[in-house]
Amino acid sequence: MTAFPDPVSRAGRDFVARHGETVFNAARRMQGDAPHTPLTRAGFAQAEEMGRALRAEVGARPALTLWASPTGRALQTLAVIVEHLDLDWHDARTDARLSEIDMGSWGGRYYADLSAEFGEIVQPGGLLKQAPDGEGYADIAIRVGGWLADTAADAGDRLVVMHGISSRVLRGVATGAPVGGVGAPILPGHPQGTVTMLAGGVERVVHLGTGHAPA
Repeated sequence: MTAFPDPVSRAGRDFVARHGETVFNAARRMQGDAPHTPLTRAGFAQAEEMGRALRAEVGARPALTLWASPTGRALQTLAVIVEHLDLDWHDARTDARLSEIDMGSWGGRYYADLSAEFGEIVQPGGLLKQAPDGEGYADIAIRVGGWLADTAADAGDRLVVMHGISSRVLRGVATGAPVGGVGAPILPGHPQGTVTMLAGGVERVVHLGTGHAPA
């Protein structure tokens, strides 16, 4: 059995944001860890909503450490959010461990084509079926858990902009969720454009997005 990192106790809060809708999401193409799939107009609108919600939650110029997946969609979403917060996007740090699930050779293909060939790709509960040459959920838990452990000394509150699947696993690791049928701790999915807050091993929804849910 895989040993997962223990939940990391931090003094600050983590605001975990799922990026806005992209052109791949709108076209129902498998995005995976693609480095840059641009936001749609709906995606930018979702980022605006997240920015307004966070402004109401933490105020202007909050003491937030900014983190993001290095993908273009996460960084675009972050750029809009931090403008609402009067923060500097250039202060953001990126880490590849915050990237989305690697779907291997399924990446870039249309969901309909994949389902016709391999059966239903979106599983009950909104999780994606693991690609034959793709990343497993236990592997995601190890990498996001490693990021949580390595950054536990971050002072105060943080904003972390990432992805649907990888954020579900990170939230699961951070809250000590039970290991589910996919072999990793995981929490329920949220629509694109959602922000949740993690504090003391407990999660609270700050803003529920209007995008696709949950995959």
